[in-house]
Amino acid sequence: MTEHRRTVLLLPGQGAQRERMAAGLYGGEPVFTEHLDRSFAALGARGEQLRRAWLRPAPDPAMDDAATAQPLLLAVGHALGRAVEAAAGRPALLLGHSVGELAAAALADVFPADRLSVLVDARSGDLGPGTRGGMLAVAAAPADLPPRLGPGVALAAVNGPRQTVLAGPSAALGATAERLRAAGRTVRALRSAHAFHSPALASTAHRFGTALAGLGPQPPRTPVLSACTAAEVRPEEARDPRFWAGQLALPVRWWPALSALLDRSGTSPGLLLLDASPDRSLSTPARHHPAVRSGATVIAPLLAAPLRTGTPADLTAFHAALAQVPRTA
Repeated sequence: MTEHRRTVLLLPGQGAQRERMAAGLYGGEPVFTEHLDRSFAALGARGEQLRRAWLRPAPDPAMDDAATAQPLLLAVGHALGRAVEAAAGRPALLLGHSVGELAAAALADVFPADRLSVLVDARSGDLGPGTRGGMLAVAAAPADLPPRLGPGVALAAVNGPRQTVLAGPSAALGATAERLRAAGRTVRALRSAHAFHSPALASTAHRFGTALAGLGPQPPRTPVLSACTAAEVRPEEARDPRFWAGQLALPVRWWPALSALLDRSGTSPGLLLLDASPDRSLSTPARHHPAVRSGATVIAPLLAAPLRTGTPADLTAFHAALAQVPRTA
């Protein structure tokens, strides 16, 4: 497959979750439904709880909790990826944000999806009190932020040229937000009750790595671009469970990974970024990149309008989006 026909599937993580995300495909898109049901079935009674939480209309405070959001993001992202694969063939590349990186690993057959769902659900429900806190989006580049952010507050993600996420304990994060607002910065709290991608998650990452080792990770069958290293995952990295678990406590380098991909694509007009997030957040920074402005395409298979997502209109939008994706082997 030539460079100009590459399809890159972007998979969302914590903070992008929405009530009824992609629910309009459930029951109407057979492959999506099949794989989502498999994930729920693997979790037994817990899977039924998650299904009900997912289908509940907004607002649902439970969607802010990692115990609900993370297993759902994994299950929905994996099911959506399988539906894309059935309709248009395997993407040329997978790129996931936060827990979306685990969805990418499942789609690349590094891990069996059903068993990975069980481990992610167990991990999300067993986060210790030391991980509690929050995440804060700041409209600024990391270099523009104060060198000292507050006790326990750390850089958690670089999502765009001027889109930075901080994580830390609630009180310290709140004080940091006040200081940043006073300095003229725009800040917004994300839907997370934990300080993901900060040192507070180091112990959780270690335990998760031990659990992942039992799944016998394999080299990816589809290339995966890591949002942790901003480079393609090497076979030896894919086989190392610590590589996948460690991202819990490390910053997400989304923009470095995405911009490097776009830089390499040059002005190829057929590059397709398939943004599977329910809020279009994964592709927003890419729209200002020269490769996209010159003709590379961003496609969203899910609706972003809050009042229409999770309805039959989702199915119409999905089929319209996939009609723009060239079929691959």
